[in-house]
Order: sequence, then C-alpha cells, then structure tokens
Amino acid sequence: MDRDGVERLLAEAGVDGRRLRHALTLLCDGQWWSLAGLVRETATSRRTVEALLRELRLERSGDTFRVAPGDTPAYQDLLAMAPPPADPVAHLLPHYPHVLERLTELVAGAPKARHTLDHVSATPETALRRALLLGARFWLPGAKLLCVGDHDLTSLAVKLVHPETDVTVVDVDERILAYIDEQGLGVRTRWADLRLGLPGSAREHDLAFTDPPYTPEGIGLFTARALEGLKDDGRVLVAYGASERTPMLAFKVQQAFSELNLSYEAIYPDFNRYFGAEAIGSAADLYLLRPTSKTRPAVNARLGRQATAIYTQGPQSVESAPAAFPAPDLAGFEADLLVGDWPKELPQPRVRLSTWLAKPYAAVAERVAVALPPGLEAALPRVLLATRTARVRVWGDNLPLPESLSVVYESRRSGGALDAVRRPQPAGAADAVLRRILDNGHAKLANTWREALIAAARDQGTSLTKNEARTLIRQSAPWSDDLTPLEAPLHRLAELPAAVSATVTALTTTTP
Repeated sequence: MDRDGVERLLAEAGVDGRRLRHALTLLCDGQWWSLAGLVRETATSRRTVEALLRELRLERSGDTFRVAPGDTPAYQDLLAMAPPPADPVAHLLPHYPHVLERLTELVAGAPKARHTLDHVSATPETALRRALLLGARFWLPGAKLLCVGDHDLTSLAVKLVHPETDVTVVDVDERILAYIDEQGLGVRTRWADLRLGLPGSAREHDLAFTDPPYTPEGIGLFTARALEGLKDDGRVLVAYGASERTPMLAFKVQQAFSELNLSYEAIYPDFNRYFGAEAIGSAADLYLLRPTSKTRPAVNARLGRQATAIYTQGPQSVESAPAAFPAPDLAGFEADLLVGDWPKELPQPRVRLSTWLAKPYAAVAERVAVALPPGLEAALPRVLLATRTARVRVWGDNLPLPESLSVVYESRRSGGALDAVRRPQPAGAADAVLRRILDNGHAKLANTWREALIAAARDQGTSLTKNEARTLIRQSAPWSDDLTPLEAPLHRLAELPAAVSATVTALTTTTP
C-alpha cells in the first residue's frame, strides 16, 4: 500500500477531497466494487477514481476489487465518516418497490442508446426518484408535464407513480416513441427534431423535464424548447453533469441558463445516475428553473439563431464543426422553390426547413428542391407531408420513403437524391380518406379525418354527424386527438391506413 500517495491525492484535491475519501471509505468497507459501480456511487469522474486506485493495494475478484480487510486500519483516519449529502427523496423509495421493479424491466427492454443522439441511460432508480421529486415538490393531479426527449423513460416513471398526471413526450427517436406507446400508460407521444421546431400540440404545460445533450448548444436548445412548451408560470427541470475536473463546462451551461433569464429555485447535486458517462462520474445535477418576465423574448432570440450541431458525437457534433451542406447539383431539376440552406446566388425563392415544417407555404410550387443535411434524415417524412407539391427532390443519404406515405408519393433514387412524385387521387373510399388526411399535414389529423368521413358518407347517399364521426375515429385511433400528421410518430402513421379503413367500413352500420 502507498499511504503517502493517497495523502498526496487528498492534499491536491483540497476541499473537493470529500469525493476521494468517500471512494476510499467504500473500498475499505469489505464490499467488492467494479470501476463503473464505484464511479456511479461516488459521482466522481473515472480519471479521479483511477488515480486513487493506482495508489492502493487491492484485492481482486474478476472485474471487482476492494482494499484488503487487513489493510483498512491504515486508512481509518482518512475515511469520510459522515454520509454524503442527503437525497431529497431517499425516504420515499422504500414505498415504491413494485414501481422500481417495473422500471427496471422497462429500462432493460428499452431501445439501445444511440451515440449520435448522446444517449446515456439513467438508472431505473433515477427515473423513479425524478417522479418522486416532482410529486414532492409540485401538485401533480391534473398537471401537464412535457418530457423534452425521453430516452430515460421518465414519462413512464411519472405515470406509474402519479397516473393522474397528463404527460407528453417529444422526441426525434422513433424507437423511443414506439416503445413508450407500447406500454399503454397513456403517455402522449409526438415526433420532433427540436432543431426544427416544437410541435404545436406540445404547448401550455405546467412542468417540463429534459436530460439534453451535454453541450452548451444542446442544453440551450432543449431548455429553450422546454420553455416554449410551458405556461408563463411553469417550471423546467434540467439534468446536466460535468466532471469535477472541468468547472468551465458547467459555467458555460449555466451561462446558457442565464441568457434565457431564468431564476434558480434549486440545484440537487449528483441527483441523476447513469449506466455509463464515467467521464462525468456517471452522475448529473438536477436544476429546477423558473421563467421570468424576460424569459420568453430571450427564448425567441435563442431559437432564432439555432444551429444544427448540438451533440458531442456524430455528424451533428459541436466538436466536428460540420461544414455547410454541399450545394447539390440542380442540373436536370428546374426547382420553383428551395427548402433548406442553399447558395445565395441561386435565383429561386427559398424557405428555411423549420418554417417549411411549421406552416404551409403560401405560394404554389410545382417542383421543390430540399437540402437535408446529415443528421436530419428523420425529418424526411415530415418534409414530404408539409406540401402538396407535385414533385419533391430531397438531397441526402439513406432516405427511404416510409410505407405509410406510399398512398401519397411514388419514389425513386436519383443520384444522391430521393425523387418523390405525387400520385393521382385514389378511387377507393378508404384510400381517399387517408389521402385527404395526409394531404393536410399541418392540420389537426382528427379534424381532417372527421370531415373526410362525413364527405364519404355523403358520397354513399347517407349522412353522418360530426359527433358520430368523432366517435368512430376515437374508437379506431384514440391517439389521434390534437396532433397533426407532421407531429405523429411513424408507428402511428403506419397504423393509420387500417384505422381509417375501419371507420369507412363502419359507415355502413352507423349511417341510416
């Protein structure tokens, strides 16, 4: 053993040596520890824990280790005898063993993390503690919670503990949205690439929760979108962690909060724990923030200068500083309108991707050219649903047309682009209703469906009231209220043809 080396590390750490003493205490208590477990338990970066381990003589058993019981007396005066800071909801955990068991199964069965989206899974205990803290701090019956990204399944934890809470999830990952819906807990799901906008149906919430990409750009964007989805008197909770070695990173993130004119109601240190993220101690603080009268103008300003590079990895990482999307070759395609980022010298009118998705384009365009940068491929179905244009050419890699859009478009690859040509109006009643819904991508899906059903009944020589149409729709697709086709996850669009067909078939038994 090298007690001198341990003492040197503690002296260098100064007041922050509490972390090292905690780790030393755990290693001396007779338990076997893995490196990942010790990092997560102490919320200390992997580098710092490894520095301590190098100064200790350890017993090993496979991938685990401990200080030999005979050596522990030598460190008695160095141990952190006081417990770490109290967990604000630790006293509640023993009352929810069944929820923790269910969450453990849900987390284990969830879609695998995607490094290009900066996914790192929170522990089931963390998801449960988030739900418990929300219930301890706020009155949740009837409250509306928005989860801005939810790879950690916080939405499911909240519904398991507080089923009376109205919960909505917005996420770019179709797998997560489908998995959440599969659980049948009543969580609303909406597709959104937050760089391009927040769904219109994801507004006016009382609370918002987000565990965003840990860059100032990612934190700023996700927090701004969370605030965009809040009422003026709401609260936003943000998980963020940095290594004890890099306080400047935490400062930059807190600057992003300050630029949004937020007030701090609380910071819970190391509240969130993760499987991975060992560079930051597998832990993150939880910020509880409140908007002020100056927050909404600051949010609008922040979103007005939004860039697409917000992640730590992948084609849209901040560090890689991706170059501007190379100008596609328009030869052979006489575009009336350009969507996305294009060279300024091109004469055609143009519109930003975010604007294209947010509202219908006012002018008539027969041929639209879309530049879809790497990392934004998930927006393709929405780019096509946002228009009734006869022909759209989208430049980008790996852009297959979803089967759910085949009633609207016929597609083929053309060099490095996807050509989508609008099909003629279908003849069958069910296909005609479906086509009308998808032709109105910015309109409320259920409203268009209702009017199309009423028209289909009229074509059959019968009548259908609005209430009767609504009842048929809710029976076939209870998820369809208050969202547009652009906001709908792909698995919901895939369900739509069968649901529409069921309502059209029912017309023969519903109408006189």
